[in-house]
Amino acid sequence: MSNAANDKPFLYISSSPHTGSPVTTTKLMARVLVALAPVSVFGIVLYGLPALLTIAVSIISASLAEALFRKILRRDIRNKDLSAVVTGLIFALILPPATPLWITALGAAFGIIVAKEFFGGLGANVFNPALIGRAFVVLSFPVAATTWSIPRAFFLPDAISAATGAVGSAVADAISGVTPLGVLKMGGGVADVGTGLAALGLAPVGDYWSTILSLFLGIQGGTIGESSALLILIGFLYLFLTGTIRWRGPVFMVLSVFVFSFLFGQDPLFAILTGGVFFGAAFMITDYVTGPLSAVGKIIFGVCAGLITVLIRQWGSYPEGVMFAILIMNAVTPFINRFIKRKYGQVKNNKTPEVKSER
Repeated sequence: MSNAANDKPFLYISSSPHTGSPVTTTKLMARVLVALAPVSVFGIVLYGLPALLTIAVSIISASLAEALFRKILRRDIRNKDLSAVVTGLIFALILPPATPLWITALGAAFGIIVAKEFFGGLGANVFNPALIGRAFVVLSFPVAATTWSIPRAFFLPDAISAATGAVGSAVADAISGVTPLGVLKMGGGVADVGTGLAALGLAPVGDYWSTILSLFLGIQGGTIGESSALLILIGFLYLFLTGTIRWRGPVFMVLSVFVFSFLFGQDPLFAILTGGVFFGAAFMITDYVTGPLSAVGKIIFGVCAGLITVLIRQWGSYPEGVMFAILIMNAVTPFINRFIKRKYGQVKNNKTPEVKSER
């Protein structure tokens, strides 16, 4: 090769695979933001101004933390690639809407600096920065991280008087104080969750399937962006159809939670429609950097993340297990990549020998 400027030969040396793509990091991050838009808007609709402020503060804090840290170290500022914006938005969406804004800002900065920049920046981090930020908030400020708000009851004109008169105050208090998973952890069941939602005017009085439908649509208490499985699925399909993510990890994680919940005597539909199962599967384990490279590795990651989630829910003191499950599997990912290597340049043809080139 030669350089037209000085007509001197030069050689680029890099490891395989030697591929090119017009899709830049900025475009990939922009697609993730588009996929997150439905759940973000829905969260703002559910919780109003507190949710909007949490999202804004988180995005601004994550972006500023990355820029200031890189400036101090005299590195190029990469805010133009939108990675800090994506991290800030995801972090906000996995927080309760009532989280104090200063805690939101601190958690977003912690996730960016400690989990991302300390490891070398974009592409070098071992753990998901948004989940590290969330873990920091949960461990440092447990009360703030588990203070849940009641979604605004505009789905029905008013709270249903018949339901209000039929249930005791304990159920309504439980629903207003914790998530549906928390109700289950306190010894309640799906019927208690449905009755409590009806008492608060969030869903009509109905049977088991009506409650499941309400949970699928996202009419439940919880974090800002994890409640609506329907909108998360829409975002997942958009990312999958645009070639941004692969399906194996997310699908096997959800299936794993469903199967193991059933085996441990839990309601499998309730298990996958509450907490952060769908959100974690769609937007966290699909991360390029912190997930396995091979197809088999992605399946192992999804199955194990689902199993750990169920184990924590079943026997742990914390009602939810998605966050810890994904972080544990982030730590296992280098081991998976080492023993299940992705093969590049593989050609399958019945007439010719199989050609393999391993990175």
